[in-house]
Amino acid sequence: MIYYIVYLENMKNIDEQLKIIRHGASEIIQEDDLIEKLKSNKKLVIKAGLDPTMPDMHLGHTVVLNKLKQFQDLGHDVVFLIGDYTASIGDPSGRDITRPSVDSATIKKNSQVFQKEIYKILSKDKTRIEFNSKWLGKFNGIDLINLASSYTVARMLERDDFDKRYKANKPISIHEFLYPLLQAYDSVHLKADIELGGTDQKFNLLLGRKLQEQKGISPQVCIMMPLLEGLDGIKKMSKSYNNYISISDKPNDMFGKVMSINDELMWKYFDLLSALPLDEIATLKGSIDKNNTNPRDIKLKLAEELVARFYSKNIGSECMDNFINRFSNKQVTNDILAELVKKAKNIENIDIMTLLTKELKTFDSTSEVRRLIKQGAVKINDNPINAIDHKCPNNEEFLLKVGKKIAYKVTIK
Repeated sequence: MIYYIVYLENMKNIDEQLKIIRHGASEIIQEDDLIEKLKSNKKLVIKAGLDPTMPDMHLGHTVVLNKLKQFQDLGHDVVFLIGDYTASIGDPSGRDITRPSVDSATIKKNSQVFQKEIYKILSKDKTRIEFNSKWLGKFNGIDLINLASSYTVARMLERDDFDKRYKANKPISIHEFLYPLLQAYDSVHLKADIELGGTDQKFNLLLGRKLQEQKGISPQVCIMMPLLEGLDGIKKMSKSYNNYISISDKPNDMFGKVMSINDELMWKYFDLLSALPLDEIATLKGSIDKNNTNPRDIKLKLAEELVARFYSKNIGSECMDNFINRFSNKQVTNDILAELVKKAKNIENIDIMTLLTKELKTFDSTSEVRRLIKQGAVKINDNPINAIDHKCPNNEEFLLKVGKKIAYKVTIK
């Protein structure tokens, strides 16, 4: 009887873990293996890696980190792997051309930033940081040849991005074939029970599972997380597309960017980025239909939560107050940058085009300013500007707003 009660409690615990693990995940391979690993009642080794090819992280990167934090809260061993060795090769995932290599100095600098930024999400005392140069850096020529022999060219070309490039007669360098093998070997070395990654990493994660089997190691469970769309609501969040929200953005900038996403995408951000309980998110979704709640009010909660996570609760609240006062109450808030512009003696008034391109240097392109003026997105003291030669006031402070993200308190003398 006692054994039966313990068994039921264990299964209940597994069901609760599965509910958390499944939430937001695109695919789990294989879920039966995951259940068996959870039934073992041992601390599982959960691996997630990131190559330090960029100077800081954006919210898209934190999707996997948030899932990693959930495993951490469930009591498992979390390994954050910094791919300082593989970064020198370049991950070909999702690329239609060969990714340029990154120099060692940049890799080292970015790695130092990553080691600080991950603790904005993960618990420092429960996180093990590893660098794959620790073991891959010891590989000699024979080691690489042996690793390369574990997989065929035909199977490698089954990979979607390689397949597209091959059929389009676009070059594929031999070293790009090595990348997924080296990432897979990381799982062999770490004896990972579970590896997390984006949907674009599926091939790499499955290869890790394959290599573990070849080495007689229990194959890892692969959990793929969705790719988060950026501010345009279409393409994945990326610095290349300039649609990203950096976790190092200034608080008010981060708040404003989150508020600029569309209402439909907001729920994906809640599912993948918010730490709110699942039933609370469901209640928020229901409140729109039942109580006619304005989606904007719910988005304010999301923006406040994310700023609070990367800065503090007080700063999150201040950003909300600033946003509401600026865009709802039409107030000039303290966080808006003050700019003093000195005009030449022979110029009576500075026009809006000159102000935005030459004086404030907000835009490099005059065509971008023309487009924004045509859309009614450029305002002085909340009055839309409708001409590129509109003359700006002299000797008085005025509020200049461009869209939802840019605002200045300007004085021209």
